[in-house]
Amino acid sequence: MRRLILAIPVLLGAVILIFAVLQFLPPGMRVSVFITDPKQARYWRLIAEQNGLFDPVYVQFYYWLKALIIDHNLGLDITGLPVFDAIMRRLPATIEIVMYASPLIVFIGLTLGVQAGANKDKPIDQGSRILAIMGTSLPSFWFGIVLLSIFYAGLGWFPPQRYGQEVLKYFSNPNSPWQWHTGLVTIDSLINGQWWIFVDGVRHLILPITVLSLLNSAVMVRVTRSSMLEALGKDYITAAKAKGLSKKEVVNKHARRNALIPAITISGLMIASLLTGVVITETVFSMGGIGQYAAESARLLDVPPVIGYALLSAVVFVLSNLIVDVLYAYIDPRIRLG
Repeated sequence: MRRLILAIPVLLGAVILIFAVLQFLPPGMRVSVFITDPKQARYWRLIAEQNGLFDPVYVQFYYWLKALIIDHNLGLDITGLPVFDAIMRRLPATIEIVMYASPLIVFIGLTLGVQAGANKDKPIDQGSRILAIMGTSLPSFWFGIVLLSIFYAGLGWFPPQRYGQEVLKYFSNPNSPWQWHTGLVTIDSLINGQWWIFVDGVRHLILPITVLSLLNSAVMVRVTRSSMLEALGKDYITAAKAKGLSKKEVVNKHARRNALIPAITISGLMIASLLTGVVITETVFSMGGIGQYAAESARLLDVPPVIGYALLSAVVFVLSNLIVDVLYAYIDPRIRLG
């Protein structure tokens, strides 16, 4: 509860910081947040006056916060679409990638990291080091293009984008019984009983999930291995060995749990960064996620979507830190007394 209460001023501080950065922009650019119809653009000065953009800073913050919280208005993007709707439309694509990639990242990172630390300088440790070096050295855009060249251009197995042309025709058919529930292709295809769409969605997800899993799990492996080696050097491990416990019991019951705390911190922040958009991966595979949307908006100097993306990132990271704190207490009950 204390962490939950502290999350509120942290989130408010992030909102204030985003607003402070906005003050470096002229009123003509900031007024786009309050425009809900492209035809209103010609009256930007009047709208700016009505929303207090020429007033003192604290008055401007009041109007901005009111439009954000009460009206759920983040303005329009450069295409005339409300930013909130655009984010909600793009977010499922990112969530779907992260939903499948995150468990793989955590499983590969923790499993290899623990085994590498428990078997220092043995083949599994050497193999994990190679994976870690490759994962932290390979550029994600280069790795993605190589996979596309081999498995799509060469073999035709795993195409880019979220779904194929046949699925797109099925979605756009007015007589189609398809209904969106979650916005996730693989989940909604099961709800609608369309297995062929599920298979198509999986085919389109395999390559971006592979890129994210291999590259991000490398960081997890390095952190977990270091934590495991540190834990195995503690006095309580020596005492456990002196009691005659087997290596498996020492590793699994004593060392692993203490080694997981730094790994959980890294995994929480990593998943949060993935949820706020994997810009390069989404762009390479044309997934149409929130990261690709934010990158395109920044390139076009489209202010409202960038603001919306910054606010979304703040919320996701605050919540991820809260979840990590809860997991700390679950793994190590002593933290509850701190």
